Amino acid sequence: MLKKHPRALSYIFFTEMWERVGFYTLMAILVLYMDQILGWSDARKGDWYGLFLALCYFFPLVGGWLGDRVFGRLKTVRAGAAMMAVGYVGLALSSASQITTFILGLVLIAIGTGIFKVNMSVLVGNIYKEKPELKDAGFNIYYMGVNLGAMVAPLIATFNSVVFNSYHLSFWVAAAGLVVALVIFQAGRLHLNKADDLVNIDTTNPDDKNRPEKPIKAEPGQPSDFASESSNSDFKDRILALIILFAIVILFWVAFYQNGFALTLFAARSTISLNWLRPETYQFFEPFFILVLTPLLLLILDKLRQKGKEPSTPRKIFLGMLFMTAAMFIMIIACLRGGNQDRNIMSPFWLIGTYFVVTIAEILISPMGLSYVSKVAPAKISGLMMGGWYLAIAFGSYGSGLLGKFYSKFPHHQYFLILAALLGLATVLVSLSIKKLEQYAG
Repeated sequence: MLKKHPRALSYIFFTEMWERVGFYTLMAILVLYMDQILGWSDARKGDWYGLFLALCYFFPLVGGWLGDRVFGRLKTVRAGAAMMAVGYVGLALSSASQITTFILGLVLIAIGTGIFKVNMSVLVGNIYKEKPELKDAGFNIYYMGVNLGAMVAPLIATFNSVVFNSYHLSFWVAAAGLVVALVIFQAGRLHLNKADDLVNIDTTNPDDKNRPEKPIKAEPGQPSDFASESSNSDFKDRILALIILFAIVILFWVAFYQNGFALTLFAARSTISLNWLRPETYQFFEPFFILVLTPLLLLILDKLRQKGKEPSTPRKIFLGMLFMTAAMFIMIIACLRGGNQDRNIMSPFWLIGTYFVVTIAEILISPMGLSYVSKVAPAKISGLMMGGWYLAIAFGSYGSGLLGKFYSKFPHHQYFLILAALLGLATVLVSLSIKKLEQYAG
């Protein structure tokens, strides 16, 4: 699968995998830790859950700027990984009587995650400058690395809970995962240096694509500061297309990040409890399905590409919205059939089926969104625009926490009906914007 792809992708793949082991070990138990160890109410859990995720996806704006203009991609990635490692140690040292290290740990993880993720995503896009036709496939493979780590993480958390009855041990494992990620990333630096924009600027070569752009003097009668009105218009149109996408996908992320909140609470309070199938274990299924389904999707898309029938990236995103809406309707039915009672009587297959459909939606939206930003963003602000993608996730994830505060305030089927309505709106908006979004999709 990697034969046609740049060697640097392997190092990016395994670095991202180990970083995600840390992050998703935390995500598997974060709400449960706040519930069972810290003793917080659903409203307080919702506040901190949403705020933490929002910060994780807000700081890519800062990370994009640091990678674009200050330190370069590689140094910023290493700094982010180190901050996360220290943050997980803070969580491991926290307790109900020691909240300070918990809060400081979450803040460090959020900042580190933000500046790490955006620059890893830009690195993936950069290694395909000579093979742009493989960029969508490259982002799908990269996303498999994300989900391999995400799949292993809940199993680690489950093992530590069942065998050692410990959430704190999982935080120590998360810290170790970041150390491994740093070692792998450093080992691949010779291959990765080629994808670092700031490192590779050739100041003696005016044709270097990485060279910072300078204003071009206008000819008499033309607007100043721009080479032409058309280039300025193209720049603005690309940014407008990205802003439209960012605004729409916020609604997707509000629903998606219920996996760590409403779906986890549904698993804890409404689903039959089994020894090795605990609430934290259910987050195994989504990355597992991604690893199973992504190669099949790549094969199908490759066949369609050969026939000239591959859907555009925006049309893949549209299909993803439809599947995510369907997933919320599965949960509505589950709630009406007994899940509203908050008694452990529901079959695990309701959640497993929901995660299966959510997975299809995620494959069609998350890596495709990253690929779209990489294709459409003007080169000189590619990091900033990738940060904009993560800022949209920040708004959506914060919205997921705000909505989560009301999980116990009214019947759960109404909660998921609200999510279905938001996703229906997002689907309509993508449909109405499809031509604009396809203008630069390639």
